[in-house]
Amino acid sequence: MEKSLLLQELPESSWPRERLLREGEKHLSDQELLAIILRNGSRQQNVMELAGSILREYPALYDLKHTTLQELQQFKGIGETRAIELKAMMEFGYRINRALQPKMGKIQSSLSLGQHLITELKDYQQEHLVALFLNTKNEIILQKTIFIGSLNQSIAHPREIFREAVRISAARVVLGHNHPSGNPTPSQNDLDFTKRVQECGSMMGIELMDHIIVGETKYFSLREEKYLK
Repeated sequence: MEKSLLLQELPESSWPRERLLREGEKHLSDQELLAIILRNGSRQQNVMELAGSILREYPALYDLKHTTLQELQQFKGIGETRAIELKAMMEFGYRINRALQPKMGKIQSSLSLGQHLITELKDYQQEHLVALFLNTKNEIILQKTIFIGSLNQSIAHPREIFREAVRISAARVVLGHNHPSGNPTPSQNDLDFTKRVQECGSMMGIELMDHIIVGETKYFSLREEKYLK
């Protein structure tokens, strides 16, 4: 009953919510996106018609941004509560648009990165595999723990790394993990895993910049030691 009230004349395949689930938000029109935000229409018109009437009054979205609460309430079906929600949505969208991607410093050298990872990881009693995701300027835009393993090995899959890299549009990745024994010399498992990650990254156009293994006071850079080319 609720959906027939919202979208009386539309087949189910054309309902905005269903289209977003099926095709993604970028495939929806302004009217469909606004209809999802409005949620429902009025007794006189369904939600798509209400969204259409608002956009006809404000064909430039820039002008819609500057509407007042009182102006929004001139539309039948828009009361004070819904007008407030719309204004909050517009302001939140504006703030998102202005937001900058956070930066956590720039990679200067393997030495500085190794020292950073020693501080971060040396006290763990289990192996922690972390990934540092970089933009094209080698600025760290995210550091994330990918896996926490046993004392003897860290088992992870490259897809966990590159899923995150694609999500945030990273250009390069640096891996780091600790050896609780205190000896940062890489094991054969470390070398094999690094090779898999590098091969996957090459196919995706995302460079594995380095893999740094840390002990209690020392680090081992696979890039510096020529294991990565």
